[in-house]
Amino acid sequence: MPGPDKRCTEDEVVAELESGMTIGIGGWGSRRKPMSLIRAILRSDLKDLTIVAYGGPDIGLLCRSGQAAKVITGFVSLDSIPLEANYGVARQNGTVEAEEWDEGMLLLGLTAAGWRVPFLPCRAGLGSDIPKLMPNILTVRSPYPTVVGDVEENEELIAVPALELDVALVHQNVSDSSGNAAWLGEDPYMDDLFVRAAKKAYVSCERIVATDELASVADVTHLRIARMDVTGVIHAPNGAHFTECQPDYGRDEAFQKRYAATAKSDEAWVEFRDEFLDLDEAGYQAKVKELQA
Repeated sequence: MPGPDKRCTEDEVVAELESGMTIGIGGWGSRRKPMSLIRAILRSDLKDLTIVAYGGPDIGLLCRSGQAAKVITGFVSLDSIPLEANYGVARQNGTVEAEEWDEGMLLLGLTAAGWRVPFLPCRAGLGSDIPKLMPNILTVRSPYPTVVGDVEENEELIAVPALELDVALVHQNVSDSSGNAAWLGEDPYMDDLFVRAAKKAYVSCERIVATDELASVADVTHLRIARMDVTGVIHAPNGAHFTECQPDYGRDEAFQKRYAATAKSDEAWVEFRDEFLDLDEAGYQAKVKELQA
């Protein structure tokens, strides 16, 4: 039975957002990022955003535009370019507040928010400087004794706080119009965790199909996102560009290098923004096709 039609556009999604929100962004590094939605945010006057992500160009762009005030992340990378240069510049210049968590901590923080519990215990981060540098990350003593080495003790663990999100933005390969969505590549990343951790979640996708076609398009194990957790669905072919969205397309390495070079100077950034980011999404996609012709 089809659910309600939740189709909308990138600009309609951004119109629902507010400055100061905490926004979770799915994908991983420079892989299957909801870039059409990021571009819509870049065209907006939103500011003072807290961004939670396994970061890639989403974080770099929002730091470069000045719209990200705080970042909570396990890393920020362009994959084939190890360091996201615009994020690196923002960190060096102190223009963004950053909490750089262990990747496992981020996973558990999202899980805790989705489960509606205040924290989850975790060994990841123990022995690091995370508790020293981030006084908001506390430890907890397990009420249950365990054997550590040859000694039975009540183990001290990191108490990973729930990462409660105002909004989650993710990109999937396929969805129906009500938000049942699937990935078709090798890895789901943490998109389903972001969606469940958020008050509202928006899914952009390469294709929208009828609900009864989903099973023939995607293996049931890839249907990680359910309509009950989704606020809106955006039909966005090539919407993850310039990141990869396997198996539909790979990363546009030439374009990514062009973007990464914008960290070198304000002039390079302004030129890139004028040419690609001040356009609407249709204009951006037309420009990309022109470059690839």
